[in-house]
This record gives sequence, structure tokens and C-alpha cells, in this order.
Amino acid sequence: MRQMEFKMERPGLIKEGDVVTVTEGVLPSNYYYTIDPALAMSGNIPFRERLLARSGNVLSVIENERGFYVTVEFEA
Repeated sequence: MRQMEFKMERPGLIKEGDVVTVTEGVLPSNYYYTIDPALAMSGNIPFRERLLARSGNVLSVIENERGFYVTVEFEA
């Protein structure tokens, strides 16, 4: 299992226990992932750490002073 954190701008879009799908984007030296349909976005992920799974389960949604963060668990 692999966990990944995503930044979400508004509350209530995703809740714990949801099954989400992600879309992969490519930059010159990294990948990034977006929870469909554009609900939250990951940070930049190096090529060697590419995510192979395209769906996962939401473990937590946490609010702090910087915004909302969603932790998703994927099959490795």
C-alpha cells in the first residue's frame, strides 16, 4: 500500500472513505496527480516514484492553516 497527500482548496468535496480516481500529468522532470474531477492536486512526484494505481481510498481529510489536505491510500 502507498499513501499520497493531495491539496484541496474547498471543504466538503471529498470525505473519508470515498473511493477516488486520479489522472496523471507530466512535467519535464516530474509527475503530478489530480483527483478527478479536479478536486485536489498532489505535489510533484519524481519519475522514479511514479504512481501505477489509478484509484484509491480516502483515509483522511485534514484542515490546517494552509488549507485542506487529503490522504489517499493506493494499492502498490
